Amino acid sequence: MSHTHPAPSRPGTATDAPRAGASPDPARQAYVVLRTAFTVAPIAFGADKFAHVLTDWDRYLAPQIAHLSPFTVHQTMYVVGVVEIVAGVVVALWPRLGAPVVAAWLAGIIVNLVLLGGYYDIALRDVGLLLAAVALGRLAVVYDLRRLPWARRQAS
Repeated sequence: MSHTHPAPSRPGTATDAPRAGASPDPARQAYVVLRTAFTVAPIAFGADKFAHVLTDWDRYLAPQIAHLSPFTVHQTMYVVGVVEIVAGVVVALWPRLGAPVVAAWLAGIIVNLVLLGGYYDIALRDVGLLLAAVALGRLAVVYDLRRLPWARRQAS
């Protein structure tokens, strides 16, 4: 059985304005929540790789991963912090691009935590975050209609 749903409102269209008595678009609300979360969290956690206020991040790097880095564990976590900050900024500017970047990054974190052992609860939480990043990517296809910086203009 197929269901017909009204097309979601597109940013920058007249349908963005709430109609009298109309209910808000829950999918757009979910998009805004996920975009905000995947902008703020990576930037905050990335910045904390330099401050170590929340935790000692160095203990979360698996030795198998640390051996791949030309840097010390502490320096590697600085690189991780920069990557996380950049990922958050990309989500803020281009969610269609940033969402898969964050999803891939979370996949790497999950692998690292499984290799490290003893942090399976955090790895499981990160699986949920990865799925949320995938959902953001799908919603961004509808709600983020801006072209990516390298996309060429179509001839009129």
